Amino acid sequence: MIAFVEADETTPYTEQLKESTGPVVLINTFTVPEGRTEEFLALWRKDAAYFQRQPGFISTQMHRGIAGSRILVNVAVWQSAAHLAAAHSNPGFRPGGEGYPEGCTVSPHLYEKVAVDGICVG
Repeated sequence: MIAFVEADETTPYTEQLKESTGPVVLINTFTVPEGRTEEFLALWRKDAAYFQRQPGFISTQMHRGIAGSRILVNVAVWQSAAHLAAAHSNPGFRPGGEGYPEGCTVSPHLYEKVAVDGICVG
């Protein structure tokens, strides 16, 4: 089972999923015990394949920390928070991170693109 850690205690992930906004970017930070990364990635691959089949899914990309880091970060884009919430409530989803290596943590948080004049678009 994976331990859930809020990325921002003032804005719980479950509350973010209730927002009627989109598109949204899910940045999901995982800490994986040493020597368990390949086991973790095998399970994550199955979960990612499930999410790819859900309505509103746009893309995902996993990133691994370098120099021996135990941190992995998934960046996923969804059409809306509602689409992601629906994917979480679908009976095909494994709630609570069942099967992940003991000692793993997850910190999901939703974001929107921000326009910064002359730098990036919203």
